[in-house]
Amino acid sequence: MNSLSPFLVRELRSDHAGETGAVSIYKGISAVAKLRRDDELLAFASDHGKTEAEHLALIESLLPKAELSALLGPWRLAGWLTGALPALFGRGAVYATIASVETFVDSHYQQQIDHLKKFGGPDNLLPLLTQCQADEQHHRDEAAGLLLDPPGLILRAWCWLVGFGSEAAVILARRV
Repeated sequence: MNSLSPFLVRELRSDHAGETGAVSIYKGISAVAKLRRDDELLAFASDHGKTEAEHLALIESLLPKAELSALLGPWRLAGWLTGALPALFGRGAVYATIASVETFVDSHYQQQIDHLKKFGGPDNLLPLLTQCQADEQHHRDEAAGLLLDPPGLILRAWCWLVGFGSEAAVILARRV
């Protein structure tokens, strides 16, 4: 395996932070779904959460422990709230939130894939990121397909905030 460039270390740190947050998003959704006895939402969160946990383990296997984000606690809290808050308002809010998050993640992974295609990197990294991206695209498309009604103004504003927060988190995670 080729060694990781400083750029790839920063990117994988942001991926690790993001996957940490994603695991927590589904934990937040699950917590509220259990309280509401919403088996459909609980199954959705369980299925997606397993995939995100697999992504997290894959990223952890590549990134030296000394390079992990120092802000994993805040990423977990932010993720949990990003899942639990919309779950309080029902499935539609959850599905819109997940579609928004995964739209951002798809773009984020694509930037990394483009970089690897142009500059190269460890042999196993491109297929790993490509598979993670495909899983995230599936999550996005599934969530979008489950939306019964177009999001209203408040939900669109929430989704914008989630996208903005995701972008800001990546910028911060690359550094800390």
